[in-house]
Amino acid sequence: MKTLHFLPVPCALGGPPVAHGQGSDAGPEHLQHLGFGAVSRSLGLRAEWHHALTPLQGDRWASLCELLLRLDQRVAELAGPGRLPVIVGGDHSIAAATWRGIGHALHRAPGLLWIDAHLDANTPATTPSDNPHGMPLAALLGHGDPSITGLPGPALDPQRVVVFGARSWERDEHSLLGRLGVRVYAMAEIEQRGLHTCLHEALQRVAGGDFGITIDMDVFEPGEAPGVDCPQPGGIQSRVLLAELRGMARHPHCVGLEITEYNPHRDSACRTGRLARDLLETLLLPESADLRQWEAEHGAHNYAPLPVMLARGEGSWLWDAEGRAYIDMMSAYSAVSFGHSNPRLVAALESQARRLAVTSRAYHTDRLPLLLKRLSEITGYDQVLPMNSGAEAVETALKAARKWGHQIKGIAEDQVEIIGCAGNFHGRTIAIIGLSTEPQYRKGFGPFPPGLKCVPYGDAAALEAAITPNTAAFLVEPIQGEGGILVPPAGYLKACAEICKKHDVLLIADEVQTGLGRTGALLACEHEGVRPDGVCLGKALGGGLLPVSAFIADRRLMRVFTPGDHGSTFGGNALAAAVALEALDLLVDENLVERAKRLGEHLMRGLNDLKSPLIRDIRGRGLLTGIEIDPAYASAREICEALAAHGVLTKDTHGTVIRLAPALTIGEDVLELALERIAETLQEFEHRVPRRA
Repeated sequence: MKTLHFLPVPCALGGPPVAHGQGSDAGPEHLQHLGFGAVSRSLGLRAEWHHALTPLQGDRWASLCELLLRLDQRVAELAGPGRLPVIVGGDHSIAAATWRGIGHALHRAPGLLWIDAHLDANTPATTPSDNPHGMPLAALLGHGDPSITGLPGPALDPQRVVVFGARSWERDEHSLLGRLGVRVYAMAEIEQRGLHTCLHEALQRVAGGDFGITIDMDVFEPGEAPGVDCPQPGGIQSRVLLAELRGMARHPHCVGLEITEYNPHRDSACRTGRLARDLLETLLLPESADLRQWEAEHGAHNYAPLPVMLARGEGSWLWDAEGRAYIDMMSAYSAVSFGHSNPRLVAALESQARRLAVTSRAYHTDRLPLLLKRLSEITGYDQVLPMNSGAEAVETALKAARKWGHQIKGIAEDQVEIIGCAGNFHGRTIAIIGLSTEPQYRKGFGPFPPGLKCVPYGDAAALEAAITPNTAAFLVEPIQGEGGILVPPAGYLKACAEICKKHDVLLIADEVQTGLGRTGALLACEHEGVRPDGVCLGKALGGGLLPVSAFIADRRLMRVFTPGDHGSTFGGNALAAAVALEALDLLVDENLVERAKRLGEHLMRGLNDLKSPLIRDIRGRGLLTGIEIDPAYASAREICEALAAHGVLTKDTHGTVIRLAPALTIGEDVLELALERIAETLQEFEHRVPRRA
């Protein structure tokens, strides 16, 4: 990759007169403070930030012309093989010099992708405002005032110039571009034909050789980018354009990049500035293969992800770095139960982040009490202890059970026992894997805390036989997720609850994955009318945006905690509380529990209708379903990789089970499409001769 040369040009001479530093001339310095230079470091690029080219005082037009001449010469010095000038404006009038200067250095005019809400192709004779801001493109094509049309360097070839995203112009400037042969993709055409198609055509036109990209921040929808001098409604949505521009500045024929028109004084929430930084990063992103190599080289090898590099998510859809779309049928193990980038949750996150995020529990905040009260009301438990990850919620439950067993039940200190189930997955901390029966989770990590033992899952008699006077609690998943979407026999949880009550043993349910509507009930234990003594929640509680978990119980159990017994710097922080509170309201407002029940029944019917020889079993409840694959045909991992090729993302477990856990907000049409693609994928394997022993 070329060395980046950042050149700030704090110019606001193109528009109506403004006080120094009160317009887009303040943009370059603010963007530098927002980390424009840091972007190159994070991407492993060499970069140099040059001294700003500042306009001289005096007559506006004369000062602008003098600045453009200096900018032309400076850009010509920075351009060339192995270099990528990145010009940071200032208003867009500076483009009249940027691209002449690059052509000056190359001895030929580059193609130019001009991304802007305006055409900027007026001449002094046609502009109604008399502002040079509206003239740079016409000047680059050789039309307009000789002071700027005569800058060193060749005029642009109109056949290799494209204006993209325009939605505001004067008739005369549009007519000029039409006569010259400049291709203009107005927003009406982009909306009709699709941004991907139009931008692909635009790039083919400009990238027949060396080309540059100039972007006016007012091309975006003003709601997303209010910090511009000339906001125009009906702009391009940032997530769509950024997805299409990914890595474009790394193209070997890209010879320059220009970002203009950021006015920080119109950007009180810094949304436009952050978008400008995201834009720069997107344009400079490396290929997926490079990113995977960095991950393999610099990351611990404790995961083996599917070969997909995801870049964007919306609702039940994910897109990879190359723009391919996938149906998300796993929703991050239920963490994204409300869909990716849910607008309500993102708005709650942004709003709270601007006010207060983290203070630790050393102080009260005005968000946490609201969450505690709401979660208590919804679940019917007296008290809530907030944490971060699901494993932390389980650890909290274990600590509560041990202290309760000692202080309340009267078990001798250090003799308290907790019973779990074989095949469980409660997390990966030392104490929790002490309860695991999965050899890989345990090997090399001992010794484990004493007092932890397991009984077969689904066997209530085995639980009762294992209870001793030292038993304080029984920890159980209503459905074992990682264990293979295992649903226990009917009546199992109810029997366990009765046994625990009989022996004065706490029943603690790990509903980190099954809770908050996933199975078609608020809590999966409700399917059998069971009310545990304590419940671990997580995943969906964070709305797919933050790690938020909680241990909920009545005062009978929670009273064992006193100040200093347990805590977390981030647990219950104001930002997490605001998002979790919104997630709970969303669950209720959109009736997602009932929706999960209804769509889960539809999913189960659709899977049972497949009648594939690869399927050994289909099991689950609500929108938590497992397809057990006959290993004689294929491994579940092979099927998941094939599903990804068909545009469906999920993950196997135990080598034989495919998990399906889409967002509770998934559309019925998307769910039906996923079923069709699952059927197509399984059919590809049906021709295999079974590998019987």
